[in-house]
Amino acid sequence: MIDLRSDTVTKPSDPMRRAMMDAEVGDDVLDGDPTTAKLERRVADMFGRDAALFFPSGTQANQAAVWLLSEPGTEILLEQDAHLIHYELGALSVVSGVQVRPVSTPDGMLTAALADAAWRGPSRYTPRISMMSVENTHNSAGGRVAPADMWTGLVELARRRAVPLHLDGARIWNAAVAQGVSLDRISQGADTVMVSFSKGLGCPVGSCLIGDADTIDRAWEVRKRLGGGMRQTGILTAACLYALDHHLGQLARDHEHARLWASLLSGHPLLDIVTPETNIVIVKLRGKDDAASAVSKLEAAGLRVVEFGTKRVRAVFHLNVTHEEVERAADIMESEIAN
Repeated sequence: MIDLRSDTVTKPSDPMRRAMMDAEVGDDVLDGDPTTAKLERRVADMFGRDAALFFPSGTQANQAAVWLLSEPGTEILLEQDAHLIHYELGALSVVSGVQVRPVSTPDGMLTAALADAAWRGPSRYTPRISMMSVENTHNSAGGRVAPADMWTGLVELARRRAVPLHLDGARIWNAAVAQGVSLDRISQGADTVMVSFSKGLGCPVGSCLIGDADTIDRAWEVRKRLGGGMRQTGILTAACLYALDHHLGQLARDHEHARLWASLLSGHPLLDIVTPETNIVIVKLRGKDDAASAVSKLEAAGLRVVEFGTKRVRAVFHLNVTHEEVERAADIMESEIAN
């Protein structure tokens, strides 16, 4: 079975497991875990920030950021297909008491002009926007990378409107590799940044929230309130440190595999392939198959992808996928969708 459902399906390698087994640990809630502290310091330095805090999931880290940056009874401005809207089970309203101000875009790219146009004028009768959030790469847009000028415009808008800006950077590693820029540069201007280790970097668990010292100090309290305080976390963060040393440099290969797969399927009469920018490929189905039936047929033939709408499926390339499997996955897709 070739599993392209997500880059979260990777299994820890034997060297990663050994790093986890050998990790120096402590009680991270009581007085700190040394391996976790090492990871947090390293990640903060990579992004040019004061501090970082380890979380069990990206969703929890995102929600902590919203709790810290927003105000109850206000709105958070987001692109209409953002992860925070569709894949975090309404936590924005449940946890932080904010509602969504979704901005419609033609391609998932939230420009400053579109965001600015969504601002209401001052009024006693309508909720005001208290923060903005941007997703990079944008999952629902097929792993698209926010262009540098777009990001700069959003940072400037946030400052002009005097609202904080959160960067949902679950796959920011992929975005930085695709653009050939440093992590501190691609995230410059964000008040908080969330990064995930369990996606492109192949770790079993974990994300970090990054920001200034005061914000991250308060984030510790929010994480504890949300049930995210863990004890001997070094067993987990050792995997993240290993991934930064050994897997970060392999992301370009995942992007190459996505482009190869897309090119192998590009002439198929029943498939409309969205050209990938990173490791995600969106396939639009033109024939009689809907996404559910296509997913079922493909899995029976040895390929797992996910439904991404009624006539779309998604494939995500990751470090456990070989060149040979990319070609075989294309063969399966080509033959099964033709039937």
